Amino acid sequence: MPRLPLPVGVLGCGVVATSPLGYLPGMVKLSEKIRVVAVADPVIERAQAVARQFGIPEVYPSLEAMLEGADIDAVVNLTPIPVHGLTTLTALRAGKHVVVEKPIATTLEEANAIIDLARARGLTVVVAPPNMLRPERQEARRLIQEGAIGKVCFARVRSSHGGPAAADWPGDPTWFYQAGAGPLFDMGVYGLHDITGLLGPARRVVAFSGITEPVRVVRGGPFKGKTIEVTADDNTLLMLDFGEATFAVVDATFNVNAAKGPQLEIYGRAGTLLLADWMAVREQGAPPIELFRLDVVPGLDGWVTPRWRRLQQQAEERARQYGRGIIVEHLVDCLLEGRQPVLSAEHARHVLEIMLKAMESARCGRALDLTTTF
Repeated sequence: MPRLPLPVGVLGCGVVATSPLGYLPGMVKLSEKIRVVAVADPVIERAQAVARQFGIPEVYPSLEAMLEGADIDAVVNLTPIPVHGLTTLTALRAGKHVVVEKPIATTLEEANAIIDLARARGLTVVVAPPNMLRPERQEARRLIQEGAIGKVCFARVRSSHGGPAAADWPGDPTWFYQAGAGPLFDMGVYGLHDITGLLGPARRVVAFSGITEPVRVVRGGPFKGKTIEVTADDNTLLMLDFGEATFAVVDATFNVNAAKGPQLEIYGRAGTLLLADWMAVREQGAPPIELFRLDVVPGLDGWVTPRWRRLQQQAEERARQYGRGIIVEHLVDCLLEGRQPVLSAEHARHVLEIMLKAMESARCGRALDLTTTF
């Protein structure tokens, strides 16, 4: 049985750690399950400021120092995308459970090593994003599996925004536009986790990808006016083949400055399932899930309102209160109950393979088979 509250150390003290819907504000409220013992960041002044803000007793300049000095059972890995794999492996080698931000790594070799090492050491790895913990995703998956919309034919998934340079980003957004990052790893990962979480593993991927503008100018925040040389593709469109003539289109781009309509559209032979954009749910009261069915009653087609709005409202309240802290809570619950995570490393590896093969497909101009599953 794990120690409760689970003693954890947080690696990385940037926006995803400290924003209102990030990790630390929620984790400190989940004090019955989680105890944040330490933070580590190479910018030690930033780590010290975060420790003061959230009442965290120990501060370290590196992961290695935190692993050596802090009495922790898990690491919450909030480092930049290019080092997710290396830092997660370091924590696992030290015998720690890990929560890691998306994506799990940037190479399949790293992802395989993470899964193999965790299995060999009896450790648990939980990987963001938290989408498939949300009740409307779980309900959508149940409806699809029970045949509510018949055979699924195709889906459209909106997974993008205008990019951090187009917003009042509180830090320097340059690295988002550099090789090793980009909107595919930053935003496309959400839509890919969604659609594979709902439909299961994909079999093939084909993609188009490129750079829309070689230079971006930061529009707001403390780095307003800074010019960024774009070296990572900032505009990628993917098509997934799930077999049996079931397809999905997913965008991964820093070019969606505004959008209306659902975030996911899933079309079946007997109906349609829509999942709303989470901002529309929170700010406009949009229904999180809508279902259209042929022959709701004999001879009558129509939209059906699921009877679980109260559950959704409770989930929204938890999301507002705990933010990404629910991902760490998921780790604790899995350890307590001895079960495998919904946000599994195997699922994250499959999504990583899709992203890597998408970039390869865009270069070679053909569909590529996928080899991983979950």
